[in-house]
Amino acid sequence: MSTATRPSAPAVPEAARATRYLRIFGTPVALLGVVAALYLYVDAQDLDRIEQRSLNAEYLVSRAVQHLSLSAVVVVLILAVAIPLGIVLTRPWARKAAGPVLTLANIGQATPTFGLIVLFAVVFMTWGVHTIAIVAFWLYGILPVLRNTMVGLEQVDRSVVESARGMGMSRARALISVELPLAVPVMLAGIRTALVVTVGTVALATFVGAGGLGDVINNGIISSRDTVLLTGSVLVAVLALFIDWLAGLVEDLFRPKGV
Repeated sequence: MSTATRPSAPAVPEAARATRYLRIFGTPVALLGVVAALYLYVDAQDLDRIEQRSLNAEYLVSRAVQHLSLSAVVVVLILAVAIPLGIVLTRPWARKAAGPVLTLANIGQATPTFGLIVLFAVVFMTWGVHTIAIVAFWLYGILPVLRNTMVGLEQVDRSVVESARGMGMSRARALISVELPLAVPVMLAGIRTALVVTVGTVALATFVGAGGLGDVINNGIISSRDTVLLTGSVLVAVLALFIDWLAGLVEDLFRPKGV
């Protein structure tokens, strides 16, 4: 009498695990490879004095620190405003204001970043270059977080919220314990987008004298030195991709289990 054989288990978990490991370790290895290739390329060039002023370690590190500092301030301000505002606009008593607010946020992102920062530099000259850059990049990057916060909260099943209310939870408690945890995946996607957009566009701060890695790019343009221009461009791209990789890890870490 033959015994029935069980069907073999699908290899989906193994494939998913391999994909996850590739995402975790593949990106930093690839980025390190790009930076190493850039270093070898620059090191092989016969740099003149103009190029040496922009392509020394001290200068590049200082501009990278400026770039990250400016990006961090912008992102903190975006989160401090967009998340609470997105929560408020999803409350029944404030939903009428959602349309106008989103329209303003869309205008901020639809405006070319270069035009926005130059406009602020001309109109608000007394603010200081760093304040001008921060406000301009804040306006440009607020939309993804604001929109995703609202979408994440609005897609929460109302019956789940009503069940929480029926169990005796206050509106504030239901928001904190039920709505926000269920909205976290969508909110994190918006935060990740804002991070990458901010790190990339902060390079334009150089055009109002606010520093950052954009200085390296601008130096290459002004002096017609392709090596300097290439170095600045690659470093900005690598930094944005690295931040995107870190944000992806944080997104996986804080995503609620089963969501």
